[in-house]
Amino acid sequence: MPLDHYVTLGRSGLRVSPFALGAMTFGEDPGGAGCSVEESEKILATYLDNGGNFVDSANFYTNGHSEKILGDWFAANPGRRERVVLASKFFGNLFPGDPNGGGAGRSSIIAQLDETLRRLRTDYLDLYWLHNWDRNTPIEETLRTLDDLVRAGKIRYLGFSNTPAWVTAQAQTTALFKGWTPLIALQVEYSLLARTVEGELGPLALDQGMALVPWSPLKNGFLSGKYRRDTVVTDSARSAFVGGPSEDEFVVIDAVDAVADELGTTSAAVALAWLRAREGTVVPIVGARRVEHLESNLAGLEVRLTPEHIKTLDEVSVPTLNYPAAMHGALRAMLQFAGTTVDGETSAIYPPLVQSDVRY
Repeated sequence: MPLDHYVTLGRSGLRVSPFALGAMTFGEDPGGAGCSVEESEKILATYLDNGGNFVDSANFYTNGHSEKILGDWFAANPGRRERVVLASKFFGNLFPGDPNGGGAGRSSIIAQLDETLRRLRTDYLDLYWLHNWDRNTPIEETLRTLDDLVRAGKIRYLGFSNTPAWVTAQAQTTALFKGWTPLIALQVEYSLLARTVEGELGPLALDQGMALVPWSPLKNGFLSGKYRRDTVVTDSARSAFVGGPSEDEFVVIDAVDAVADELGTTSAAVALAWLRAREGTVVPIVGARRVEHLESNLAGLEVRLTPEHIKTLDEVSVPTLNYPAAMHGALRAMLQFAGTTVDGETSAIYPPLVQSDVRY
C-alpha cells in the first residue's frame, strides 16, 4: 500500500495518506531532539514526493520553529501547499507569565491560530487539533469557537488529542446536538508498547466513526529495531529524555524483532503494520530526524502480517486496562450469553447455574 493509496479520515470527505508525517522533529531548538532546517526540508520533500499528503505539527513544537520550517518550504515551492492536508495543534502556551497565552478558551484559540497561520504562511488549516484537555474552560466555549473558525474558513476539520474519553464523548454529543462542527479524528498514543487507548478512546472512535491517528507509534524508537538486549544505543537523540526500555517492554520488542526477521523486514515496519491492521481507520504519524529513518518507516506500508503474526503480537503486548474494562470481556459474555455463541463470540456458563436447576 503506497503513500498515494489514500484513506478517508473518519466521517468526513477528507482523504489522507495511510501514514502521516510528523513534524515534531523539525528544528534543532533546545529540548526538541530534532534536526536541522536542511534535513527537515529533505524529509518533507521525500514524504511528499512519495505521494504523502498528510503533515502534522503543533504550535508548541520546537518553540514554533516546526511550523515556520513548514511554512517557509511551502512558500518556496508554490502549488504544493494546496495539495497537502496540513494539520496543527493548539493548547501550548509559548508566553511564560501570560495565563491566556495557551489553553482552549475563545481568545487564546483565536490568538494561537493567528500565530500558527502566520508561521505556516497559509490562510487556513485543513485539520486543527486540541492538543490537550483544558479543564478550566467549558467545552461548549471551545467547540463554539472552533465552529466559528470553521465557518470563517480558517480551519476545515477538527480533532482532539490527549483528552479523556468522557470529555471527548461529551464534546462530540454537544457538537452534534447543536449543529456545530463534529470531531473526525483522535490523535492518541498508540503502539505495541502503549495499548491502553483500547480501553475507552479506541471503542469511542470506532463507535463514532472517528479515525485514530497514533503518535509515537514506535514508542520513542523502542520498536525501531535499534534497541536490543545488552546493547548500548548511541543513535537516539530522545534517549536522553526517555531512557531505555524496561524488561517488560523488551519482551514485546523481542517478539517484534522475531516477526521482522521471519518476514525479512525491519522491526519498525512490523510495528507500524500491526497498527494499520487494527479495527477502524488508523493512520500512524511517522517522524524522523533523517531521511533514512523516514524511508525505513515507510516500509511499514509494504508489510502484510499474517493472522498468526497478529495473534502473537496481540498476546505478547496485551495491556492492563482500567476498571471497568475487565468486566466487559469473558465475564460479561458469560453473564450475558450463558454458554451460547453470539456474533462469533463464545461464552461460558456461570458456574452456579450448572450446579443447580432451581430457578425462582
